[in-house]
Amino acid sequence: ESKNAYFQMILPRKWHSNQFKPVCLHMAGTGDHYFWRRRELLAKPLVQEGGVASIILENPFYGLRKPRDQVRSILHHVSDIFVMGGCLMMEAIVLFHWCKRQGYGPLGVTGISMGGHMASLAASSWPFPVVLVPCLSWSTASGVFTKGVMSRALNWSLLRHQYQTIDAYRTQVAPLIQRLPPEQLTNVGNVGSVAANISQSADQPGAQLVKPVDLSVVVNDKRLKIENVYVRRLLESNSLPSYINRILGITSTIENKKTEISNEEVIHFMKILMDEFTHLNNFPPPVDTSLVVNVCALCDAYVPRNGVTDLTNIWPGMSVRYLNGGHISAFVLHQKAFRDAIIEGFKNYQRKYGK
Repeated sequence: ESKNAYFQMILPRKWHSNQFKPVCLHMAGTGDHYFWRRRELLAKPLVQEGGVASIILENPFYGLRKPRDQVRSILHHVSDIFVMGGCLMMEAIVLFHWCKRQGYGPLGVTGISMGGHMASLAASSWPFPVVLVPCLSWSTASGVFTKGVMSRALNWSLLRHQYQTIDAYRTQVAPLIQRLPPEQLTNVGNVGSVAANISQSADQPGAQLVKPVDLSVVVNDKRLKIENVYVRRLLESNSLPSYINRILGITSTIENKKTEISNEEVIHFMKILMDEFTHLNNFPPPVDTSLVVNVCALCDAYVPRNGVTDLTNIWPGMSVRYLNGGHISAFVLHQKAFRDAIIEGFKNYQRKYGK
């Protein structure tokens, strides 16, 4: 339904230096519709405290980009999360390229919770050094939806019904996505609390067939003026279109069969599906991982770090900071810690690259 991306830009009245105009792109976390929260809590203080400008990008499926029949932040399909990530990767490339043409830089990207993971995906797509500060996120979203607090928000009855009745999930999709080594997948054990939420008698309708998207219009749109060879090559290649079309194709209804499936098998399928499309080991690392500062909560029940790949093993050279408290308390009480990490990231960039 939504064909346009919307963003706001917060600029300082006067730059500290004409050669140093840092801009940070802010990705939205779960439930962060429109712009006001990131504008008031992060963007405006960043201008005052560090002279850092901000671009606040609205997520697909949120705010002005929300489908008419979507209730609040409740996405209709699991695949919508993957579509959101693919769109934000592409939109970040376009915005970064626009910033460079306008003379802004260095560039950075940040986000909290889901926004932090989207920021990591965006940084992995940019072929230049970029400041990256993911907050309250980690290496994959699989644990979030199968072990963390958010796992209880999923409609497991519907997911179990679809996995049980649509044979293609088991015979075609599962073999394609079991590529990560076992040690890099979320631990399959300890699924009792999630399995207990899956109804044994689900009678929900099957998945809907979704039409694949065509990204050739992006490449052919001369208004974008994509001059960078790497970016154009990325858009012209099959990587992004096939990534998104493959996501949408997962929900195709092929054949219904009644097969008894265990709850653990459904959860495991969700794990490997999430790992396939969100595990950062499946994406290129940022060009300079020393510019990555991950800010985590010590007692984060929303983004479990146990049983998943340590992010420092994927991106050697990055640093991790830990905050006392959990996911919610860290968001409420430690906004300044997030801003300090962003400002310090740009200072590190300036020391290393001289701009």
